[in-house]
Amino acid sequence: MKINRRNLVLGSAASAALLPFATARAETKEVVIGVIYPLSGSSAQIGVDAQKAFQTAADIINNKYDFDLPLARSEGLPGLGGAKVRLVFADHQADPQKGRAEAERLITQEKVCAIVGTYQSSVAVTVSQVCERYQIPFLSADNSSPSLHRRGLKFYFRAAPHDEMFSKAMFDFFDAEKKKGKKIETLALFHEDTIFGTDSSNAQLALAKERGYKVVADIKYRANSPSLTAEVQQLKAADADVLMPSSYTTDGILLIRTMGELGYKAKNIVAQDAGFSEKALYDAVGDKIPGVISRGSFSLDLAKKRPMVGKINDMYKEKSGKDFNDYSSRQFMGLIVMADAINRAKSTDGEKIREALVATDMPGDQTIMPWKRVKFDENGQNQDADPVLLQYVDGKFVTIFPEQAAVADAIWPMP
Repeated sequence: MKINRRNLVLGSAASAALLPFATARAETKEVVIGVIYPLSGSSAQIGVDAQKAFQTAADIINNKYDFDLPLARSEGLPGLGGAKVRLVFADHQADPQKGRAEAERLITQEKVCAIVGTYQSSVAVTVSQVCERYQIPFLSADNSSPSLHRRGLKFYFRAAPHDEMFSKAMFDFFDAEKKKGKKIETLALFHEDTIFGTDSSNAQLALAKERGYKVVADIKYRANSPSLTAEVQQLKAADADVLMPSSYTTDGILLIRTMGELGYKAKNIVAQDAGFSEKALYDAVGDKIPGVISRGSFSLDLAKKRPMVGKINDMYKEKSGKDFNDYSSRQFMGLIVMADAINRAKSTDGEKIREALVATDMPGDQTIMPWKRVKFDENGQNQDADPVLLQYVDGKFVTIFPEQAAVADAIWPMP
């Protein structure tokens, strides 16, 4: 065929006409998911660890692994022709309004089809509201405030337990220890003043009343406070059988240091996770709190029953230098659950993904968690996410409760 100016022009026009279709085909090769965490400021390490957890999950989704985990044995999302997951990270700096702005940016500029986040529950409030407005599914990977799933949002989902579920496990443990003859009568609640601490305290107050425990101190403090001297003096005066803190990492470190300075040693500490699941806290003050107990969603002890858990933990550890903890394990599963729904939806349309999330029924043994399953109720909450209690012994956490998950008896009182 002789190439002349007319053919060249027609060829260019045809190419231009086909360009949108070529672009559309290219777009189906990847699914863009927004991940919003504190990547700077006092909680930056949480965000850095979260990035590694999400990258580990994306690696398993996008490549082929012999794990009994959704999407592990295929490359990419089969429901979307093998499309690969691409993560776009955003930094909310632990600021709810920054979180709101970053969620808007992810949706309108990065064109994400879903968002996962956020560590701080106060940020989850604003991010989930933005997602609701744009009809983009939001999966609350690690936020534990019970009120989050009770706001009538259609696009909000949480696979992990919330603080009422966690607190119930704590009080079930107290009841079991009392039956063994252990003294547990008085409690001191110590909680920060954002939605996380407030919701946690409310749940614990209600359970204490219901189960017959006396709350001798209920102390609310300002998050990221420069001093906790007055509050610790109140805790020392109360001298409860159990101190129950709901504090993020920097506040938790300050609490334990201030207790040491004022000569207050708690008889027992049972923490609402948060800072008390973080390596940074134990690196700083772990020698002062041997035997501390924290609630959790995850136990590496599960690897003894499910070798897959240990292998995936090794993948995460290679990226992060750490074992999975309560946060990073929930973050990992958050992306797996979201990607599984997108795959079943066979679409990046928000409403179709939402419908697939509603239909989720993932057996517990196809997760890395000690959960019965992942199945969302009418509020988007998974009620089958069974919590565990972990005790810090000889520099590591061991599972002590419930009985079916325990690998050791609790040391009570703390050594």
